[in-house]
Amino acid sequence: MSRQGESVVCVTGGAGYVGALVVDELIAAGHRVRVLDALIHGQGTVGHSLEQNGAVLIRGDLREPHTRRAALDGARTVVHLAAIVGDPACARDPETSHEVNVDATRSLVADARTAGVERLVFASTCSNYGRVADPTVAIAEDGRLAPVSLYAEQKVKVEQMLVDGDLGILKPTCLRFATVYGVAPRMRFDLTVNEFTRDLWAGRTLEVFGEQFWRPYIHVRDAARAVRAVVEAPEERVAGQVFNVGRSGENYRKLDVVAEIRKQLSRGVVDYVHRDDDPRDYKVSFDRIRQVLRFETTMTVADGVADVVAALDAKRFDDPFHPRYRNVP
Repeated sequence: MSRQGESVVCVTGGAGYVGALVVDELIAAGHRVRVLDALIHGQGTVGHSLEQNGAVLIRGDLREPHTRRAALDGARTVVHLAAIVGDPACARDPETSHEVNVDATRSLVADARTAGVERLVFASTCSNYGRVADPTVAIAEDGRLAPVSLYAEQKVKVEQMLVDGDLGILKPTCLRFATVYGVAPRMRFDLTVNEFTRDLWAGRTLEVFGEQFWRPYIHVRDAARAVRAVVEAPEERVAGQVFNVGRSGENYRKLDVVAEIRKQLSRGVVDYVHRDDDPRDYKVSFDRIRQVLRFETTMTVADGVADVVAALDAKRFDDPFHPRYRNVP
């Protein structure tokens, strides 16, 4: 068992799309893991699998004080993934998203300090960059934050609280993830690569808007590996730091994503349409995480497309269009 495994790592949202793989990574490394998850997307099977793998599962709402205290008891490190995730989900219920993403996070931080937690890894997003002046120039962690969605605004607010606040013993690290894709135990088909691949695999008409806009991408397994890398890094390298999580060569326009899928699938029709409701446009630099932690991703968008196609061909999902595979049914 690893030295880090002598104390508990608490993973909020540990039965989620990224979370379940984070838990797998940490357990494989010898950590004792406690998961806090409300299982609001019907991940009962995922939760059961995590327990069988050795995690302790607390099913509950992050907004409940007694649930937070139970999850934090004896924890040295907290990986905070739990959130109302994505622009559509937050826009659908702004009040609840603020309660969960901002207020409950603030309460979690306060409780963690009281419980003697030493390190906090916070899941943020590259969407914080919004729409940059020149999207052909990759933006680094010290670049201007210009969120254009409620979800990103909430993430920026929490980041500022963590990085600028006097949190005493608690040493936060913020991870701005690229757009995630790939097959995971709690599958999502409302993410660009997964959704585009599914629709064309099914022979449907895929409507693509903002096809010229840039966005970085990361496979869900690489995202989980990045969390583990931060948890196991020397404190002086990551405390109080912000890292973009991805690979600089994995910035794509949506039309590039379609081209990658077309190399593997000839079915379906692509229809490029004009819409103005998602103005995000940015390329991102991931040099810092590579230089500081020597972290490199292992998979590309092409790998992710193959990953999803193979799972669909194998009928791993009873109905890939079912609402359970979306954050907004």
